[in-house]
Amino acid sequence: MRLLMVSGDRQVVVGEKGPFHAMQREFSRWFERIDVLCPRPDRPAAIATIHGNVHFHPADCDRSGMVRWIERRGIELVKEHAPALIVSHDYGRFYNGRGSWRIARSTGVPYLSELHHVPGHPVCADWKERVEKLLARAYVGWAKERALAFRVVNHGEMPPLLERWGVPRAKIVVLPSLYIDLELFRPPEAPVAVEQDVIFVGRLVGNKGLFPIVDALARLDRAGTPAKALFVGKGPLAGELRARVERAGLAPRVRFVEWVDAPARLVELYRASRVCVCASTCEGGPRFTVEAMACGTPVVSTPVGVMKELLESGACGALAGFDGASLAAALARVLGDDARRRAMGAAAAERARGFEYAATLRGYAEGLHRLVGLPLPAPLPERPR
Repeated sequence: MRLLMVSGDRQVVVGEKGPFHAMQREFSRWFERIDVLCPRPDRPAAIATIHGNVHFHPADCDRSGMVRWIERRGIELVKEHAPALIVSHDYGRFYNGRGSWRIARSTGVPYLSELHHVPGHPVCADWKERVEKLLARAYVGWAKERALAFRVVNHGEMPPLLERWGVPRAKIVVLPSLYIDLELFRPPEAPVAVEQDVIFVGRLVGNKGLFPIVDALARLDRAGTPAKALFVGKGPLAGELRARVERAGLAPRVRFVEWVDAPARLVELYRASRVCVCASTCEGGPRFTVEAMACGTPVVSTPVGVMKELLESGACGALAGFDGASLAAALARVLGDDARRRAMGAAAAERARGFEYAATLRGYAEGLHRLVGLPLPAPLPERPR
């Protein structure tokens, strides 16, 4: 089976080996050929093909021309390589889905709409997310008669939302997107010295709940249980985040790292943390919390993405509300008893085994084959890392 993917990922074509590059290493074993349409990168493209059979085609236009470019280039690729399915990663103003439908309309190749999450669901962080949620609802209403199906990545959050928006349950396919390399992300073989009590990893943007995390740390401070924290990431809220840490008097106990250049270093940071925190208002995964769990670090999180499913029992950490007081209370529960915290970490590592890289991506590939009525073939040889 051949596949045409319409993606928003621009990292690969400029030589960055992020999650999409890692995903394609295994995914490429299950398809004869994969072509990927992606936006124009912000610097000259350096990579055209990875893993031998995954071919990238960056746009030659800006956002205003994306729908037409996806249609034109996609039709060319369908004629040249005859993919059985178009997979569109849909978000924002839905250029990908709109362009993918045009390809499908012209060629007869069906398209699958992937919605990893909807901004503003379950909670709107700001007015922008309210607008984005309205756009998502309008797109779903338009696409529900045009797309072959909708792929979502969790069971508890997205299927009920799409059903409320009028999508038949039979057109909603749950194929998880969290794939973790458990050979790398795993608990330490010997005890590791603690460097920080709390770790956050991710983009410093509005939906990540950064300011409630600061509020929670300040509340712990006032309660006489100060916590050292590390924020790993960069983004438009970096300056305001640092300013809020300063105003709260937390600067001596809070560190910032913009970028971790190797996954192995990220593993070290997770292992050296007593708890990982996620305060997001909307997420598809999130990935970093499950990476931390795989390393034996319990998690405190708002009930977004898969986190409600993973933390509901309390065995692997704690669920919290979307405010600083609730986050502080959940962090205190996990940090207050170190023996219990270690037991949570062991349970978290065991729970994360369900997201093993190869098995998860095999399931994703099998789901795509099943959508077009084809059996999953024998895999190609394992790709080098």
